[in-house]
Amino acid sequence: MNLTEINCKELFKKAYEKRYTWTNDFSGYEGKCIFSVNSEAFEGDFVLGKDFKPEIHNIDDQKTVKSISSQLFEVSIHRVKRKFEEIHTKNNFNFIKDSGSGIEMIVSGKNEGDKYRVKNNCINMVYRKIHGIIIEIFIQEFFDTGKGFLSKKYTSQQIDPNTLKANSLKLEYEDRFINIGNRDIWLLNSRFIKYLNKNQEEEIQKFTFKDLSLLG
Repeated sequence: MNLTEINCKELFKKAYEKRYTWTNDFSGYEGKCIFSVNSEAFEGDFVLGKDFKPEIHNIDDQKTVKSISSQLFEVSIHRVKRKFEEIHTKNNFNFIKDSGSGIEMIVSGKNEGDKYRVKNNCINMVYRKIHGIIIEIFIQEFFDTGKGFLSKKYTSQQIDPNTLKANSLKLEYEDRFINIGNRDIWLLNSRFIKYLNKNQEEEIQKFTFKDLSLLG
């Protein structure tokens, strides 16, 4: 493709609109949640309402409650259906390079300095400044729901905005989804998060969400 023919904003918009999102009338869901790491395991119940504020019940360990809540919130916030124009009207997308990994672009305007990469109508790299920290995500595998794509295997790491060096563990994610209800609703069924601890030993956190049912 001739580089002068690449309209990065249109390319990004097309990929943005290919993401799987819940319908605007989605009222939330509930079920059982299980968290395990090393030899420890906790099981409880959760409710994720329309406000996307998770409630965890029957688990006393507050660190575990916070971890489960964080995953449910992170998943739900990415399922919210928001129009491209609502988020990116004040942004321009400028070509950086084209490679086998996709077309990389940098944002100017409201979200100055953010970067994305698009391949096969999917956003496979995100480099965004959020609350003073840069989050860098590389997606290796997508899941096609038939109504949009979900990230299935990916890595995430925090970058210091001043030094541009990593200042967090590199987390490797693997997600599995399940289709429930009669409206073709896809929900997170399990999430594995792999990383190296302070002793450079591999640890895996496992989140499982089962017996899921829609609210309302």
